[in-house]
Amino acid sequence: MNYAIIGFGKTGQALARAFARNGIEVSVATTRDPASFASDAAAIGPTITPTTLTEAVKADVIFLVVRFESHPAVAKALPDWTGKTIIDVMNTQAPPEELDGLPSSAFVANAFTGAKLVKGFNHLVAAVLGQDPAVQGGRRVVFLASDDNGAAAQVGELAEKLGFAPIQLGGLSEGGLLVHARGKRWGELIFKDLITFD
Repeated sequence: MNYAIIGFGKTGQALARAFARNGIEVSVATTRDPASFASDAAAIGPTITPTTLTEAVKADVIFLVVRFESHPAVAKALPDWTGKTIIDVMNTQAPPEELDGLPSSAFVANAFTGAKLVKGFNHLVAAVLGQDPAVQGGRRVVFLASDDNGAAAQVGELAEKLGFAPIQLGGLSEGGLLVHARGKRWGELIFKDLITFD
């Protein structure tokens, strides 16, 4: 299983730090030349590899951390995303009518033909997401939602490897609405920083 993060702003770098802390290799890409952010990747750790978008989309599991309006351009990088798991880490305040009345992740899923899509890691601000999730004897929670139970379980296992405590919310149009943006209203779990104790 190999991983990529597409988008290397504050949130993309926060995710990269989670991989680096656990010695897990991950490719990072933007639409820019990898040389332009190679020093930022190197500063995070040796398991973080800057690459091109063309190379990044070859990964099995891809964190999508671009601006919401940029996701259609990323989707065009492959004609068919079958066999890939996309983790939608984006947030948007686009009004529901611009999303065909769908939850934002269901709208995104339509752009990535054939992919299994999981909404996750989006409810924590970058400054918190980038911290060690081991907190006061507990683990920081990440919420996951997907219409594919197998993909949700797979991403849950990855979240645990990264040190987080995953909580499954169900499908995108059910529990997933709790972490979706809907116009100018945020889902009820957005920006909640919760800890679970085993």
